[in-house]
Amino acid sequence: MRAPSFICENETRQGLTLHYRSKRRGFVYYAMGQIREVARHFYNKEMRIELVREELLLETVHVTFQLTFDNRAFTLASLTMTREEKHLPISASVLFEIFPFCIVFSSDMIVRSIGNSLMVILPDLVGKKLTNWFDLVRPLIPFKFQTILNRTNNIFELVTVEPVLTERQSAKRNNMMVLSDEIESDVDEKKLRLKGQMIYMDNWRMMMYLGTPVMPDLRALITTGLYINDLSMHDFSRDLMLAGTQQSVELKLALDQEQLKSKKLEESMRKLDEEMKRTDELLYQMIPKQVADRLRTGENPIDTCQMFDSVSILFSDVVTFTEICSRITPMEVVSMLNAMYSIFDTLTERNRVYKVETIGDAYMVVSGAPEREHNHAEKVCDMALDMVDAITDLKDPSTGAHLQIRVGIHSGAVVAGIVGLKMPRYCLFGDTVNTASRMESTSEPMKIHISENTKDLIPAEYRVSQRGEILIKGKGSMKTYWLEQHDRRAPLSRLCTVPPSYPELEWEKYADNMKDLVEERRVYSPVLFHHSGGAASNTRSFSSSPVRTWADARENITGSAHSIHNRAHASTPLPIQRNKLKSEQHMISSIESRLSLLESYTHQIKSNLKLKLKQ
Repeated sequence: MRAPSFICENETRQGLTLHYRSKRRGFVYYAMGQIREVARHFYNKEMRIELVREELLLETVHVTFQLTFDNRAFTLASLTMTREEKHLPISASVLFEIFPFCIVFSSDMIVRSIGNSLMVILPDLVGKKLTNWFDLVRPLIPFKFQTILNRTNNIFELVTVEPVLTERQSAKRNNMMVLSDEIESDVDEKKLRLKGQMIYMDNWRMMMYLGTPVMPDLRALITTGLYINDLSMHDFSRDLMLAGTQQSVELKLALDQEQLKSKKLEESMRKLDEEMKRTDELLYQMIPKQVADRLRTGENPIDTCQMFDSVSILFSDVVTFTEICSRITPMEVVSMLNAMYSIFDTLTERNRVYKVETIGDAYMVVSGAPEREHNHAEKVCDMALDMVDAITDLKDPSTGAHLQIRVGIHSGAVVAGIVGLKMPRYCLFGDTVNTASRMESTSEPMKIHISENTKDLIPAEYRVSQRGEILIKGKGSMKTYWLEQHDRRAPLSRLCTVPPSYPELEWEKYADNMKDLVEERRVYSPVLFHHSGGAASNTRSFSSSPVRTWADARENITGSAHSIHNRAHASTPLPIQRNKLKSEQHMISSIESRLSLLESYTHQIKSNLKLKLKQ
C-alpha cells in the first residue's frame, strides 16, 4: 500500500490550494474531514474546504481542494528575511561539499552538475537526462520541470532506474571485497534511493535537488557502493547510520539469545512431557484412566462414585497358603507371589478386565466397571479359566508340586469410586462383592465356583455343571455351579513364568514367549514381568515399559520421583493436584521398596542356579 501525497500551491493570506493524489478510491471526503480536524486540533483554526475538481488519471485519483482560513502567518514569514540575508554569497564547491548528493538540472531535465559523493557512484550522470537515470517515487506527479517548479515545497524521493555500482574502482584494483555475504543481495537493495527538497536557483535558472541517501543499515550503504565518509558531515546522516548499525547488531544478538532460550525451553518442555507420561502411567496403575482424568479437572473424588447395575467380580486365593508360608522363607513367599501376580496381570490384559486389588494371596478382578461392558460375565469367566490353566506353571517351593488356587465369581450391582486421599484406590462396594468372596471361600482347589446370576449371563458355549444348593454365610442357601470350560476359548500359550529352579534354557524360552504378550495393547496398565535374557543374569523387574536391568528400573522410578518432587515445590498446586502428587510419591516409594526386595532375592536366585548347574 502506497501512502497518498498532498501538495500545496498558490498560498495567500486567505488560504491555499491543495492537491490530493492517491492510488485508492473513495477516501476524498475522509481526507477532507481529516484536514479540517487537524486545523482545528493543532492550529486552533476553523477551515472551509471546497472541492474544486476530481479526476482519475490512470490508476491515480487527483483531487483539488481550495482551503480557506486565516493565514496571516504566511505574510509575516515572508517579511522576516532582511536584504542582506537574501544575498549571502556561497561558492558552488562549498555547496556541493555540504550537499554531496545534490543534483542540478535545467528545464530540459538535463543534469548539469552533481555532488561529490554522487559523482563517485554515478560518474556518467552529468550531461544525461535525469528521467533516464531516476524515477520519481514521491510525490505522485509527472516527472517534469514545470510540475516540479510548482510544487517545490514538497519532499521528493528519487530511485535509480538501474542498480548502482557495488564496488568502486579502487576496491577492484586492491582486490578488496566489500562484504562477503552481500554477493546475493537483492537487486532492489542495490538501487540508490534519495530523499530531499527541490529548490529553484534564480541566478542559474535551474533546479537544484538537495537529496540524502535513504539507507536502512550499514549493509545497504555498502551494497550501493558507498561509505560512511560519503555522507554529509554537516547533518546527522553519519550518526544515524552508525547508531542504526549498532542497534541492529544488538537486536541480532538479542534475537540469537532468545532463539537459544527458546530451544532450551522446548527441550525442557519435551523432558517435562516425558516425565508427565511416566507419572501418568504410574497413576493409571492405581486409578482407572477415565476416573483419573476426571480428578485432574478438579472434580471431587466423591463425585466420581458410580452405580453399576451389572458387573462380574472374581476372587481367587492360593490353597493352603498359610501352610506354604510356614515352610518357606519370607523372601521365597515374595518371589512366589511376585511370579503369580505377574502371570495374572498379563492375563488381565489378555481378557480386558480390571484388577481391583491384591491382599496377601487374594486376587480381585472386575469386568463391567469402570467401563460398562455387556459381556462382562464372559470376560471374567475366560479370565478364571486362564488363571486355573496358568497356575500349573508355578511350583510350591516347599514341596515342588504346582500351586493350586480357588476361584469364585458372582454378578450383580455395585457402587465403585475413589477411596482415600493419601493413598487413593479404586474400590467396589456392595453385596455383590461379599457374595463373590463367599463363592471363592466355598470353592474347591483348581475349580471355578460361579453363582446362578453369573450362569444366567453366559452363553451355552460355556460348559457348567450344577453343584447344587449350598449354605453361604450371610446369604443362606444358594444354587451354584462349576465352570468347566469354554468351547471357543483360544488355548493359553505358555506365557507364564518359569519357576526359579529351572535351568537357563527355560529362561530363554520364557523370554521369547513374553515378547508376544508385551506387544498386545495395554488398557489397564498392569505391572508386567520381564526377563533381561542371557545366561549371565536372570533378573526380574516391575516397570511400565520393558527394562533390561535393575539399574534401568531404579533409574525410571527415581527419575519420576525427582520429577514429582520438583513439580510439588515449583509452585503451589490446587488441593486436588497436591493430593495427587502426594499419592504418586507414596506409590513410587512403595514400588522402590518392592524393587529392593526383589533385587536382593534375584541375586539369591542366581547364586542357587549357579550351584545347581555345577551339580
